[in-house]
Amino acid sequence: MTSDQKAPVCVLGAGLIGGSLLRAAADAGYRVWGYNRSESGVLAAMADGFDVTDDLQTALTRAAEADALIVIAVPMPAVDHLLGAIATFAAECALTDVVSVKGPVLAAAHAHGLSRRYVGGHPMAGTSESGWSATDSGLFRDAVWAVGVDPGTHARTWTRVARLALDCGAVVVPVTAEDHDHAVARISHLPHVLAEALAIAGAGGGPLALGLAAGSFRDGTRVAATAPDLVRAICEPNRDALLTVLDDMLTVLGAARDNLREQGSLVDLIAAGHDGRMAYETAERWEITDIRPGDHEWLERMRDAGRRGGVCTALA
Repeated sequence: MTSDQKAPVCVLGAGLIGGSLLRAAADAGYRVWGYNRSESGVLAAMADGFDVTDDLQTALTRAAEADALIVIAVPMPAVDHLLGAIATFAAECALTDVVSVKGPVLAAAHAHGLSRRYVGGHPMAGTSESGWSATDSGLFRDAVWAVGVDPGTHARTWTRVARLALDCGAVVVPVTAEDHDHAVARISHLPHVLAEALAIAGAGGGPLALGLAAGSFRDGTRVAATAPDLVRAICEPNRDALLTVLDDMLTVLGAARDNLREQGSLVDLIAAGHDGRMAYETAERWEITDIRPGDHEWLERMRDAGRRGGVCTALA
């Protein structure tokens, strides 16, 4: 059994997030290696001096021998295949992920008999680029990293996942899978959908509209430059929560359209939107200092603290 402090890390997937995690963990002093399905990604990582293979069994056997923390860093459609391999070759390893939706990963881990060793994770960081060439060891610096506190979460595994996130420069927000998925539907997945719609509207104006486009259009459509298959893999697994917020948004836009048509005014939309932006800019984090993983009711207390804006920047 390894010490949890700087325990080895095995990252499955060397794209933007997984590759950046390989870089950040190595910079933080972890012994780290990885797996990537595509040969081009493996060769690119190896050219930069990273220990990455396209042989999944080899990577997982090594993880089992070293008692490594395994990190799943692939889009949701590829998760089930990796979980099956982990159940076969490294079932006793601590397990986390960086997938953008948590409920389906938790359910899949349970289906493969891995839930007792699993703690969900999601660093709220990224760019519109993808692949090893886009990786950045500083990607997670000052970012928020959601770490799961679902019922049954083991304190030791949670601590290993949280420590890795902190060592990569992030701050940890404790959250259940259900709360996470409802929240990211609003602040991540809906923005992807709206960016695509705004890009369609701009392109519909032809060369003149695109020639006049400046900062507001550029910023509003930034994530629409993300590879389409990746956007689908991010948003579609969170269908139910996303449908709810899409209905909410359609109600807001419908009311704004009706007010503009009937009263010539967008005052309600603009005032409420400005208030929402100010709430975001003035939101304050507070440090969770009185909860130690493993203490009585620590999961419930962590969950409640996360809901109220609490974060961990260090471990007790």
